[in-house]
Amino acid sequence: MKMTTSAWLTRLMPFVAVLTCSVAMARVGGGEHYDSGREGSGSDDSGLFGLVFEVLIQLVFRHPMIGIPLLLIAVGAYFYMRRKDGSESTRKALDTAEASNRTTVAARDVDRWVSALKAKDPEFDLIAFLDRTRRLFLEVQEAWFIRSLEPVRRFLSDATFTRLAIQLKLIDSQGLRDAIADMQVLDLQIIGLEQSPFFDTVHVRVKAQLRDDDVPSSASDDQARATAQKRPLEPFTEVWSFVRKPGAVTKESQGTCPNCGAPFSGGASNQCEHCKAIVNSGNYDWVLAEVTQGSEFKRVGDPKQITGLGETRQHDPELNLEVLEDRGALCFWKWVDAQASLDAGRLSKIADPAFQATFKTELDALRAQGRKKVFLECTVGAVNTLALSKSGDKDLAHLEVRWSSRVALVASGQTSGKPPSMPQRFVLTLHRNATAQTSSANGLSTSRCPNCGAPLSDNASVSCEFCGTMLATGERDWVIRDISPWETWGSRRPGPTAPAAAVVVDQEERQRLLYLMAAMAAADGVVDNNERKLLKLCADRWSVPFANVELALTAGPALFDRLIVRGSDEAEGFLQELVNMALVDGRIDRKEKHLLTLAARHLQLEPKLDSIIANSSPGAVKR
Repeated sequence: MKMTTSAWLTRLMPFVAVLTCSVAMARVGGGEHYDSGREGSGSDDSGLFGLVFEVLIQLVFRHPMIGIPLLLIAVGAYFYMRRKDGSESTRKALDTAEASNRTTVAARDVDRWVSALKAKDPEFDLIAFLDRTRRLFLEVQEAWFIRSLEPVRRFLSDATFTRLAIQLKLIDSQGLRDAIADMQVLDLQIIGLEQSPFFDTVHVRVKAQLRDDDVPSSASDDQARATAQKRPLEPFTEVWSFVRKPGAVTKESQGTCPNCGAPFSGGASNQCEHCKAIVNSGNYDWVLAEVTQGSEFKRVGDPKQITGLGETRQHDPELNLEVLEDRGALCFWKWVDAQASLDAGRLSKIADPAFQATFKTELDALRAQGRKKVFLECTVGAVNTLALSKSGDKDLAHLEVRWSSRVALVASGQTSGKPPSMPQRFVLTLHRNATAQTSSANGLSTSRCPNCGAPLSDNASVSCEFCGTMLATGERDWVIRDISPWETWGSRRPGPTAPAAAVVVDQEERQRLLYLMAAMAAADGVVDNNERKLLKLCADRWSVPFANVELALTAGPALFDRLIVRGSDEAEGFLQELVNMALVDGRIDRKEKHLLTLAARHLQLEPKLDSIIANSSPGAVKR
């Protein structure tokens, strides 16, 4: 029987739908822990394309007016996907090249670092250290896969353990788990050594490969591995940073306490029953303090000169940046967890009561609206100390947190879709009593009572359950005082504006500034021509794809925790950032001045622009 045109279309539409959706449903990455940078559903579409084209060819001959346009659409979609795959291959190659550039070192540097370690620890052996790193790497991957970090907890700093545990929870909250298979370590190499009076830090480049996919959280281990094994092997490079206290010496500590040598198999307290040593403190053995993607690794140059650090060390000689920044990372991740779970009580031991009260009010408002904040692919790029200062009887520590996530506000019980991933730049301010002292006994184990050393729980109590020490007020240790976007903190901080030469204008920061402008433009529901022109100029000038800016316009204010109020001190600080960016080369050309004028108009600060430029770098504008 001869088929009608409508019958042919009915037969064809499911194939066309699958063909077009195979592009739309593509996703990036293979889970929270491994970002392989790949896209696609993982299936072999060659058979599907063959069937579609077979049907289309028949339709061309029987109904050319319909078949020819559909065939052209199908061919275009096919080559679009192949071109997209080619672009993805190029991006992977660029990432690989960047990772190689950032993590390649000279053999003489490795020899020098090993000699420096041997000078303090004659038993240090590079081959044995790398073999141990290999074992730990594989054990951490397995612990991640089975969704239980307890087997490797003794080797992780508290901030690293908290980060991984919360990332697992965030994945599970989306009804997913990370499936991995066929993990192989290809190469290991020391690529850096930092030494201070408080800790030695060794950076190890790990080249590895694995098969990786996301599966429903209900999938068994066997089902997850079977799914992952259908994926291609993906190579990747990470940098694992290990920290240990100077004076500690190499011991065989597999299954034993690194301090006294007694049998030790782990446990929630991470404390040896015999000598009471905290085994993941870094005081006795190497602990994993950070995991960084190879393409993001940054070398540390000269020791950082931190405003106020010397003054604070006068009454706390043991104060060090390693412990302070680990504590900051731990606090930040717990703040993310508290938002995702709508549970302010999780900050009860690590946040000041005033901060907790404000934070609880914000969560209660979301709960009343039946909404929650969802964090997808949440990662922290860096936690760096900016300054230390005093406020009354409190010491304040201001830490910059570079992070990114796909953040969305969704109705409870719903998934969030795929919002764009946005780089964020926050300042975490911690405070403690000026009389407090850094606990050298706890070392890098920063989730403990500063009095008795007991591990901190996540319940709503504001004191230690073991010794009763008050924790939330900061009497003995750093607690959260404030978490603010960069511009909000900048509008409050005392002192002169940082010179343009000191500004690091990396790709993530350019993206953040541009996406924030887009979110502000979209906040009132209407993006006028001038605003769109400004965004397009910035995108072209700063090498940011305008398609990403369009995503920011669509998502609007939901991309950021809060937006800048136009005409405010925060807006002026934001404009100062744009001026600093333009002044990186020491001058502002006509195009840059035009861009800054549009931005100042957008921020309702046009009358102040010339004075901001003049104060930043007199005579910098090129006529």
